[in-house]
Amino acid sequence: MDCKDLLMRLSTAVGVSGREHSVVALAAQELQPFGEVTISPLGDLICTIRRPEPGQKHFLLDAHVDEIGMIVNWIDDEGFLKVAPVGGFDRSLLLASQVAVHTAQGDLPGFICSIPPHLQSGEAKNPKFEEIYIDIGYGKEEAEKRVRPGDIVTFVTPTREMHGGFITSKAIDNRSSCAAVMRAAELLQGEQLPCGLSVTLTSREEIGGMGARTAAYTVNPTHAVTVDVGFGWTPDCKKEQCGEFGKGPIVAFGSLLDSAMSRTLTEAAKENEIPYQVEAMGGGTGTNADNILIARGGVKTGILSIPQGYMHTPVEKILVADIENTARLLAAYVKKEGNRK
Repeated sequence: MDCKDLLMRLSTAVGVSGREHSVVALAAQELQPFGEVTISPLGDLICTIRRPEPGQKHFLLDAHVDEIGMIVNWIDDEGFLKVAPVGGFDRSLLLASQVAVHTAQGDLPGFICSIPPHLQSGEAKNPKFEEIYIDIGYGKEEAEKRVRPGDIVTFVTPTREMHGGFITSKAIDNRSSCAAVMRAAELLQGEQLPCGLSVTLTSREEIGGMGARTAAYTVNPTHAVTVDVGFGWTPDCKKEQCGEFGKGPIVAFGSLLDSAMSRTLTEAAKENEIPYQVEAMGGGTGTNADNILIARGGVKTGILSIPQGYMHTPVEKILVADIENTARLLAAYVKKEGNRK
């Protein structure tokens, strides 16, 4: 598996929260050689690589597969679309953005309306969602033939390779982590592990994490590692709040997380000469881990974060080497802890 190629294909696919089926289908094809792939009622992809024998540990490697987007909720008298957010947005970035409206008849090009600067008052515009309109070029009658309330809207952003090994696209959050857990499954292929192993690419994280909660209930793991993106340092951020690109995954230590797992992750990184960073989380993590750790009778849970720039924008950025090192650390951790009595 080539992480760069896999990420570029995953991030280009459409998978807004609750409508992840297209990207899940793509990922399912990649994971089928490694285990039994099933799709849950909520659209989670569950790949069972090795079922545990009685008394054995069962490891879950998880990443959410959904992306932020918008949903059509009304068509006005002139044919302009009104939308509501699916997930969190920086609304100041929306104006004049190109979008695609995903309808039953196919994708429609459009853009978010923006007042020309000559007609603005001069103040910075940060519109509320109820003030946003999407122009698809049709009047009301023609628009209603093509678009229905409930249709999904995504940004139109090219997925591009940058200098220095970076990739920029929409949906790097969290397709980069999906690529990492899928690559880890490949690295573990053929290993004679005395433990169970499953991979989940879960739905609806951006709107509450329901997919992770139900998938973890289904898998019933003893140990889980959630992989998500973390803040990668850019010049407009504080360094103490961010990880650094090229220094590997960020291992989280936190009040909700299993401290022994976090320590073992760092030990596995050192033993295998994998670069890593650390961060501390005082309360809720804002990731799937918050839902996985309370599944059934409780799951020992850890977090790895991949440094990412410009989170929740149409131009998210990540370093491919950090994805590969995250996959290597996941595989090293499973082998180390899985063989531990």
